Amino acid sequence: MPVIRDKVASQSQARWMANFNLSTVQSEVSSFVSAANAVNQVPVLTAYAIPNRDCGGASAGGAPDLNQYQQWISGYARGLGSRTVIVIMETDALALQTCLSGTEIQQRDQAISTGVQTLKAANPNAKVYLDGGHSAWNSASEQGSRLASAGVQYADGFFTNVSNFQPLGNELAYGRSIISYLQGRGISGKHQVIDTSRNGGVAGDWCADDNSDRRIGNYPTLNTGDANVDGYLWIKPPGEADGCSYAAGSFQAGLAYSLAASAPYPPAGSPTASPSASRSSSPSASPSGSPSASRSPSASPSPSRSSGGGGGACSATYQTIGSWQGGFQGNVTVTAGASPISNWTVTWTLANGQSITQLWNGTLTTSGSSVTVRNVSYNGSLGAGSSTQFGFTGTGNVTTPTLSCTAS
Repeated sequence: MPVIRDKVASQSQARWMANFNLSTVQSEVSSFVSAANAVNQVPVLTAYAIPNRDCGGASAGGAPDLNQYQQWISGYARGLGSRTVIVIMETDALALQTCLSGTEIQQRDQAISTGVQTLKAANPNAKVYLDGGHSAWNSASEQGSRLASAGVQYADGFFTNVSNFQPLGNELAYGRSIISYLQGRGISGKHQVIDTSRNGGVAGDWCADDNSDRRIGNYPTLNTGDANVDGYLWIKPPGEADGCSYAAGSFQAGLAYSLAASAPYPPAGSPTASPSASRSSSPSASPSGSPSASRSPSASPSPSRSSGGGGGACSATYQTIGSWQGGFQGNVTVTAGASPISNWTVTWTLANGQSITQLWNGTLTTSGSSVTVRNVSYNGSLGAGSSTQFGFTGTGNVTTPTLSCTAS
């Protein structure tokens, strides 16, 4: 259909990374990012694998637990490359928490905060945005509080209106209110991106599968003319179902045509952000530039590895993920031996001139050149032969340390 070809398929749309697969996530991310880089476009990807995703709704799924989620995020991060990339991190994960206990909310917040830091450490040029819900859902102060708890200070800002239909003016006002709230909490320099893929018509209920009064909104661009807004993006691909009449995430040509038929054609030469539309699973609809990077990792780091023992109780393996002038990122995999363990501790000695600047998925203690990392609450208990990971960034030259692992 010419309407779909010219008004929908021609436009940049986010690629949804929604399938939890530890063995393929790095290559999936890398393939899409490389395709965008090859044509000098900015790729837009989602990360959509948080445990208990969508509170078991139409887009249920995700990682089986937070430990494996962090492994998935680490693989995702390794595929990001070194150029600018936009990551829309865990739609609905902060706005929709009704199915979580207080403890589970805290654990999810920590997982997202750690995930942001993992992505930014792997590619300092990555622009990472957290879940801001939308203007007809939580209040700006409530959503701002949730963003602060989930580590928005480490991110570039937040996204709103993903898979929803709220008018652009409402989303802009809502975003300004969230930014004001965050500034009141001492968190400054954060920006908004808005999903405009389906907000050109009426707002209505959550599902557009059975409606004909929804329309595409602003065509995607990174040039918004608003210092608070980094982009109008098509995060939910127009034509993908919400889940009330068709399978959530399935592409329906009739829906795409209905959204686009009466919309104006895109302006000639309008900029696009990523190379092609995605047809992977995206969620059902749910009730001035960013800071520059301070360093750029080498484009193709050569991993270095070392293994350490612990009398059979656990072992630890080190890998250098990336390096840049004066610094590097390391990753450590801890594996239980023949018996389950409840807690683990990894130790090693820093080389001359090295220091650790940031560490995630573990508790760090240093004394001179001696490093000790202990598990955190959610990744200490490992079944026989099971693994978990922690990562860190450091200063100094890359070396391959000898690790020791002890467990109880």
